[in-house]
This record gives sequence, C-alpha cells and structure tokens, in this order.
Amino acid sequence: MSSGIRFDRVSVAYDGNTVLDSLDLTVEPGEVMALLGPSGSGKTTALRAVAGFVRPASGRVFIGERDVTDLPPHQRGIGMVVQQYALFPHMRVEDNVAFGLKAQKAAKGEIPGRVAEALEMTGMAAYAKRYPRELSGGQQQRVAIARALAIRPGVLLLDEPLSALDAQLRSGMLAELARLHRELPDVSILYVTHDQVEALTLADRIAVMDRARLQDCGTPQELYRAPRTEFTASFVGNANLLAVTVGTGGVTLGGTELKVDTGGVAAGVTATLCVRPHLVGLGEGPNALTGRVTEVQWRGATHRLYVDVAGERVKADVRELRTPPAIGDTVTVHFAPEDAVLLSGGVTDG
Repeated sequence: MSSGIRFDRVSVAYDGNTVLDSLDLTVEPGEVMALLGPSGSGKTTALRAVAGFVRPASGRVFIGERDVTDLPPHQRGIGMVVQQYALFPHMRVEDNVAFGLKAQKAAKGEIPGRVAEALEMTGMAAYAKRYPRELSGGQQQRVAIARALAIRPGVLLLDEPLSALDAQLRSGMLAELARLHRELPDVSILYVTHDQVEALTLADRIAVMDRARLQDCGTPQELYRAPRTEFTASFVGNANLLAVTVGTGGVTLGGTELKVDTGGVAAGVTATLCVRPHLVGLGEGPNALTGRVTEVQWRGATHRLYVDVAGERVKADVRELRTPPAIGDTVTVHFAPEDAVLLSGGVTDG
C-alpha cells in the first residue's frame, strides 16, 4: 500500500463556516505525525479528509503519489481507529478483525492468517473467540487497532484513540502504540489528540492546530524547547509567558534586567519571554527574580510555586520541599539564560 500523506492547501467548510483553512502539511512515509490542538481547531476534520469522510471545498489530498481526493474511503487503503472503537457487538473478536479484509474481498484462504497475525501483534491472540462485551476498554482498543492493521494499510489514522481509557490504561496503550510503530516502520500514522503527553510521547513531529489553521510544526523537542508562538508554548507543555521589554543585551521584567538571547528582536519592543516551570529554580542564581508567593501546590515529587513578580505570575516546579514557603512569603526564583526563549508576538499562521 502507498505510504505518506500530503495535504495540498486543503480547506473544508460546513454551511459556509470554514473548519479547515488552507492546510499544507506532509506526513513522510513511516512517520508518526500528531495533530495537536483544542476542540474545534480542525484536527479531526483534517483526518476525516484523509479518510474520505469529508470532501474538501478546495485543495487536494494525496496518499503516497495518489491523488485520493475523489476516491471513496474503501479505495484509499487506510486503516482507522476512532475514539469509541466501533466494534460490532454481535461479532467475536476474530470476526471483527476480519471485517475489513472481507470488505476488501481478500482471498478467503488468507484471511485467518492475516487475522491471527494482527491479533498476535496487538497481544490479543488469546481473546479471538470472545465478544467485545467480554473485554476491558483497553482490550477493545487493541482489537480495534488489530482490525485496522489486518488490511496492512500504508496509512493508519488514529482519532483520539485513548481518550476513553483511564490514566493507567492510557499509559500502557501509549507504550503499545510506540512498540507497534517500531514493528511497522513503513506505515505512516496520523494521530489526532488534544493530549500533549500523547503527542510528545509518540510523534516524530507535531502539527499544532488552532482556529482551523496550522499554527506550527516540528519535532516534539523543537516545539517544546524553542516554540515559535505563544500558542505553541502554552499548548505544547506548560510555560511561563512573561511580558518583557527588549533591551540591547537582554530584557527587562519589572525593572529587573535579565540576560537572554534576544534573537535579533529590536530594542524597545515589548515581547513575551517563555520559560518552562521545571527550569525555574528556587533561591539565588542567574536571572534572579524576587516576588510574593500567591499559591503553593504539592504534586508528589514536586511543589509548584506561583510567585507574583511585578504583576507577572511565575510558575516554578521545584523538588518536593520539606518546608515549602507560605502564601505571602517573599522568595527569589531564577533561571538560566539558555533556558528562556523570546517570542516576538502571539499566535501566527503556520
């Protein structure tokens, strides 16, 4: 089957409302691309355009070198797993997994072997004779994935596949999906999620969506360590976004000069400084800021401190403190110059 996905300025509209606006994006063969964004950002619409469930108002969709824009879903050679699994309750596991193969009119003699292969790959071989109602949520999800893999697709579409699972099952399934990706290196995966942990864990690259448009795209490390926009900084991981004034050798926050790389931003400009909370230390150090504690949260291995510095709220995730500061206490926090990124503006188009 063809692998790789390309959106060529794809737009989708419902009743005159644009829900996906001029999406240009390429998923390379064998790549896991996460579409990450809030509800209504256009990420599920993009996936459904690949699946053939929505028709673009403009633009083209390619799978491999094939233009599939006008093809029905069953001719696109894709596997798909949705949030609610969509298993047939009256069919045993093995029949659910065989369904796609039968729909594609696979040779009758090869179906049992393909079903067994997919169930083995997902760790569900021992459950072939059971009905969906006899399985846990995590097991049902594995069956849905096995059904998608049985047709040996070049492209696998995953639409919020773990959102119905509890935290422990979700963690286990993330590990399983990562393992499957290693075992299927030629399959391109488009993974829709609003969960940043899932995106950071699984994706080779993340496409950040908001308000029907692509806002940013890069590796998880690029988007986390050096986001281009405030939206990316706040949506991919947690961030301090602090209003500062750019100077000739750094920035100023509430009268305190801080040494950071200004990246060529002109002096005198108001910009946003991004620092991840786990990179903010408690006590004296480089780029020290003094302020008043407004909130203290115990998070097990860490305490999160909220500190008011000249009207800006600074979050610091510090190793669990035996005696944390009290609300109203004056404390000093600090961060290294290389741990800060200067953003010259807010959300920009991708």
